[in-house]
Amino acid sequence: MNCPYCESTDIRKNGKRRGKQNHICTNCGRQFIDTYSPSRGYSNEKKIECLNAYVNGAGFRAIERQTAVHHTTIINWVKQVGEKLPSAPPIDKIPSVGELDELETFVGSKKRKVACGGSPR
Repeated sequence: MNCPYCESTDIRKNGKRRGKQNHICTNCGRQFIDTYSPSRGYSNEKKIECLNAYVNGAGFRAIERQTAVHHTTIINWVKQVGEKLPSAPPIDKIPSVGELDELETFVGSKKRKVACGGSPR
């Protein structure tokens, strides 16, 4: 066995990590394991299922409950897809029609403050 960094054959065992034998190179001091397994990850079908649910209006945590994929992973997938999309073309003129949201909010203050006992101060 050779060191993957300096190609030296001066190697000794250096304990176990996550059930795999760990080795150390006595030349360069680097630690490594003899066999690497590929990352497990999610299948493309699972990614497409999550992204379709997001596009159809489901929230990240709702998708997490349905598919057992962590919501942070889904957010990262959405960001990766968003980076691949082309940017919006520049707007040459101001549109004549605008759309407003139907949601209205009221921000105001109370006329009088009421204490815990129910009597005004």
